[in-house]
Amino acid sequence: MAKKEKIVDLKPKADKITDEQLKKVQSAVNSINRVQLEVGSIEVRKHEMMHSIAGLRDELSLLQSEFEKEYGTFDVDIQTGKINYKEDGKVNS
Repeated sequence: MAKKEKIVDLKPKADKITDEQLKKVQSAVNSINRVQLEVGSIEVRKHEMMHSIAGLRDELSLLQSEFEKEYGTFDVDIQTGKINYKEDGKVNS
């Protein structure tokens, strides 16, 4: 059986990446962190806006109830304020 020759790599292994590579990887990681922080801020703002919409819908619902009690319908043209009764002149039931 033939003996296998052992190949010795005389080139020393690098201890660390180059300064230029380090700056590039740090820049990439910092950019990702910055964008993730911005996305988080946007999500918080979105959450607050969704709560605002819910409150406004509640307010609209209260107004519709008031119109229903006072006019018998809450079907109102929001451009003119005209109450939209049924064609027979009666209020919507």
